[in-house]
Amino acid sequence: MSQDLIREYENLRGFSKDNLWRMRMFYREYRNHLKLAQLVPEIPWGHNILILQKVKSNKECEYYVQSCIQFGWSRNVLLDQIKADAYTLSRKRKTHNFPKTLPKHLIEQADESIKSVYNLDFPGIAKPVLERELEKRLLEKIRQFILELGIGFSFIGNQYCLNLENSEYFIDLLFYNR
Repeated sequence: MSQDLIREYENLRGFSKDNLWRMRMFYREYRNHLKLAQLVPEIPWGHNILILQKVKSNKECEYYVQSCIQFGWSRNVLLDQIKADAYTLSRKRKTHNFPKTLPKHLIEQADESIKSVYNLDFPGIAKPVLERELEKRLLEKIRQFILELGIGFSFIGNQYCLNLENSEYFIDLLFYNR
């Protein structure tokens, strides 16, 4: 069937044997779940396949699909979120009165500040560390990222001191693009 489709639609790609099996799996998984069937076209095919392969429950699938749409997650970020079990963590968060007591623009920031668990795998942290060590490792990752952006991007420093009107101010991170 794969070879027949490739010959028939020679200007189109994606008809490999493996991809046809994925299409079948995709159809069988979502055909009876109207809400998911409406959501999944909004994210890339690779994201959908990753969710199909890694996530079992429909509620969990829905969470990850909606999060991809809402936050614009790349496939790598999606995989990290699945590995960190973001779905379960999001359900365990304590309820609070932020929507009733804070201005709308601060609600999400306040909610994020009380997270009990953070996934700090990317800077290579496997055990509790001092804040200074965490800052040092995060800065190294940020510096590497900015340098990888290429010509025109510059990382000046962290805790950069500015003297204005006889007062000192410290900028957490100073970088620019020209």
